[in-house]
Amino acid sequence: MHRWISLLTARILGNSKVNICAYSVFHSQCNPFRSRNNGLGVFRFLSFSPMYHRTPQADPNDPSNLLKEDGASVCSQMWIENFREPDRIVTNLSSYLRRFELWVLAYKKVYADETGSYMPKSAIQRSAMEDLLALRNAVLDNRFKWGARLDFFIKSPKDKTDYQALSKRKIKALLTTTQPTPFQDRIVQEVLLMILEPIYESRFSQKSFAFRPGRNAHTVLRVIRRSFAGYLWYIKGDLSTILDGVKVGFIIGSLMRDVRDKRVIDLIMSAIVTPVITTRIEDEKPKKKIKRKYQKKRVLAEDEPKPDPYWLETFFGFAPEEADKVPKWGHCGILSPLLANICLDELDRWMETKIKEFYKPSKNDIIWNTPEGEQEHGNTSWPEFVPTSGPDKTRKMDYIRYGGHILIGVRGPRADAATLRKQLIEFCDQKYTLKLDNETLPIEHITKGIMFLDHVLCRRVVYPTLRYTATGGKIISEKGVGTLLSVTASLKQCIKQFRKLNFLKGDRDPDPQPCFRMFHANQAHSNAQMNKFLSTMVEWYRFADNRKKVVNFCSYIIRGSLAKLYAAKYKLRSRAKVYKIGSRNLSRPLKERKGQSPEYHNLLRMGLVESIDGLQYTRMSLVPETDYSPFPSNWRPDHEKVLMEYIRLNNSKTLEEQRSCIHEQGLVSPQDYIAMLVWNYKKNSIPLDQLSLLKQECIHNNSPKNEEKLLLSSGFKKGYGDSKENDEDEKDVLHLAQL
Repeated sequence: MHRWISLLTARILGNSKVNICAYSVFHSQCNPFRSRNNGLGVFRFLSFSPMYHRTPQADPNDPSNLLKEDGASVCSQMWIENFREPDRIVTNLSSYLRRFELWVLAYKKVYADETGSYMPKSAIQRSAMEDLLALRNAVLDNRFKWGARLDFFIKSPKDKTDYQALSKRKIKALLTTTQPTPFQDRIVQEVLLMILEPIYESRFSQKSFAFRPGRNAHTVLRVIRRSFAGYLWYIKGDLSTILDGVKVGFIIGSLMRDVRDKRVIDLIMSAIVTPVITTRIEDEKPKKKIKRKYQKKRVLAEDEPKPDPYWLETFFGFAPEEADKVPKWGHCGILSPLLANICLDELDRWMETKIKEFYKPSKNDIIWNTPEGEQEHGNTSWPEFVPTSGPDKTRKMDYIRYGGHILIGVRGPRADAATLRKQLIEFCDQKYTLKLDNETLPIEHITKGIMFLDHVLCRRVVYPTLRYTATGGKIISEKGVGTLLSVTASLKQCIKQFRKLNFLKGDRDPDPQPCFRMFHANQAHSNAQMNKFLSTMVEWYRFADNRKKVVNFCSYIIRGSLAKLYAAKYKLRSRAKVYKIGSRNLSRPLKERKGQSPEYHNLLRMGLVESIDGLQYTRMSLVPETDYSPFPSNWRPDHEKVLMEYIRLNNSKTLEEQRSCIHEQGLVSPQDYIAMLVWNYKKNSIPLDQLSLLKQECIHNNSPKNEEKLLLSSGFKKGYGDSKENDEDEKDVLHLAQL
């Protein structure tokens, strides 16, 4: 009993707050001269329970406590880190996989794709955040399964199905038929893409352009126009079978060259290995076609996104062969194009080494006659033009890749191109187990025309007048001769695409066909849809030499198709009558009664009719000119330029170079220079030894040694620092100046 009381007393007296209370109790309540209060005092002392003021700990299961930063800032930091050190091997990606900010950002992106509307972070419901946290924990604990059909950690906001109440027949149909990608799978794919994309974008070759941010087919055409002038032989290869699928071991091996995180590698491997359940063709029963007297208009649900408009579907039908195939491996989804580029990056690096080995300059050649080979050739403002030279030419080659299609230009004899093709076949067989032959990698001369991205590369001889300034300032003009690289849109390919979309029939004399899909739309809507399509076509053929001709042909086909549609709809019998009433650009309204049109301007002024926009580009003079803006040789996308500039400005060496340059040019006096250094020391904590060395350098250049004069003549009163407002700052500046 005594032992228990002593332990209890020691425990209570161990607290500093209780000691004060015990002291007051023993000196007031337990005073022996106040015997009537002794019992009550001891009782109060032993029954005293101190108040512990503990700081509340954050609940790890509360999603709001995990959102410490914005998801965009976390992504920006990843891009900066990887572009600052592009060659390092990444070993710890699980720390980014734990960042709940990335999961919220991925949820918002997938939600926007699913519903067609953007959701801010504040609008996400608490239940959705908890489900998203459960999905993240499942991925980290290896409990996540790709391609789930019944058990979900988080469901799509459009999915209102109660899976526990489904019948066996519906469950069997869910498990055995093709279903869209689950909502939770797309979120995990987005998170992996946000983590892996900055790592590999800083490592990828500048020769690849497909499935990469900031690069597109227009970039390829501009690179060809800029860098492929002067090449005689071209090797065009189709390696798109690699996009259909590669061995899992090769994909994982390519990933592990730069990423050594087991959790991420296992997650991607399971996405590739897990089988995708698809409906077999034999199991699909042909449905009987039911004829309807009229087509009912389908009403969209409140949360259902609108389908792509007709003009956009039509333009997607014009996708060239090189851009038509997008890889899709297992459950990787949007991660598949990135994985394809990772696998094909070895081919890009191999070709870059071959380009360096192949280069052999010739002094007799008029271009590329320097040992470096990277000098500007010819006229930089007219890179397509190459002056003629003798038979002894420089041996040089270049290479670009767009998806699974490659284009190699060779300047030299055809035997060199054949040797390179043989080496390329051996490399693809060894690396990708891809069997290629001479037919899949044909060698063609530039005079025959090379088709790439629905544009034809050809060469024509030109005789320009060359003007240059001779000695003495005399301007000399003389006739020159050379070859010009021409990048023209293929009219034959354009006709083929229109025929595929049922806009015309015939080859030699194309005849427009009515677009009956727009039959139930009014004239204003039909014209607006076709104007958007024509505007997109104008942008697509922006860099083609025959831009005016091909866009005018597209306008002719679209205008004839609409005229035939209106002739059938308003019973006008012929296109000529439609043009007579509706004018050349179909801007005047058409009526069914005898083809007569009321006074349109009066009805439009009263607001009784809808404004009708006429078709654009009905004349060749209305089509804009070809874009011949110069393209730099070391081009990079805008986001990469910003990243590189940000990293360069944050580098201390850059700051010192700028300061020394300003000092050498005499833009700042030595006194102001020291004052700026002192102020930067106080703001940015520049090391004192560096500051003293710089001051000795200024003193060596006969700068004044009086510290007070230095302070008064410095720019502290001019804005570098307000020393008079704070005496302590002035003392610190004087002290630092004395150092």
